[in-house]
Formats: sequence, structure tokens, C-alpha cells
Amino acid sequence: MKKIIVVFCLGFFATVSALQAQAVKGGTMYVAAKTIELKSSTGFFASSKGTLAYGAAVSVLQIKGKWAEVKSSTGSSTGWTAVANLSAKRIVSSSATGATANEVALAGKGFNQEIENAYKAGGTLNYADVDRTETQKVSKQELKNFITEGHLSLGD
Repeated sequence: MKKIIVVFCLGFFATVSALQAQAVKGGTMYVAAKTIELKSSTGFFASSKGTLAYGAAVSVLQIKGKWAEVKSSTGSSTGWTAVANLSAKRIVSSSATGATANEVALAGKGFNQEIENAYKAGGTLNYADVDRTETQKVSKQELKNFITEGHLSLGD
């Protein structure tokens, strides 16, 4: 019985994923990260063709695995980005909601006041450490060296 349930769940999620990919292709999506770098091809270390800001509308030209080739709504930029950087839901400007861009981005990823309160209830979180960590920058070359020296996969 457990095997049947597992097979059913896997089939269900595979079908949903395929339907989402079809719905996204050719449609309008929105940048769901603070900024994204458009790449010349799939892969994290591909050369940059430009950047798009949070909330920017893009047309999806094609999907290749975890990557989507997109064209900005202004038509000035075309390139590849991770599908995870995009949202099918239109993103509202922070000036219209009174929320900061970071707050809107977190809400788009499911982080809300209830979840924040649950984290705070533990009393051991140090938000200053999170803020400090977010400001740290690592160059692509440093990251590539780390991956190479650690014999890690570059992935796609």
C-alpha cells in the first residue's frame, strides 16, 4: 500500500511540474529576487548579459531544465536565469504596499508575520548575524576556486 501511495505522489508531482513548465513557457513572469543576472547560457558561471530588478516583467522564450530564457518587457535584455528566480504572480511595487522590497520578496517566498512570530518565540535568533551574512560578498572567481579545490560539481 505504501508503495502505491509513493508512486501516486511521484506521478502527481511530476504531472504538476510538467504542467507548470508548459504554463510558464511563452507567458509573462516576474523577477522574484532582489536582482537577477541574465546569463549568456545556462549555468551559474556563464557570462553576464545584464541584470533585471525585482518585479520586472519578462516573457519566457524557452525552458531548459532549471533554466528559463527570458526577454525583458522593454525588449532590451534577453538571457538565461534560474526558473526559481521567477514568479507567475505579478509583483506589486513596494511603494504601493508600504512594504520594503525585502519584505515583499520574503512574503513571495511564504515568509509572513505568523512565521516570523514563531521564530521569535524561540528567543534565540540573532537577526544582526543574518543581516551581516547578507552583506558578505564572494566573487565568482573565489566561488569557482572553492568548488574546484573542494572537488565539487559545477552543476548546471
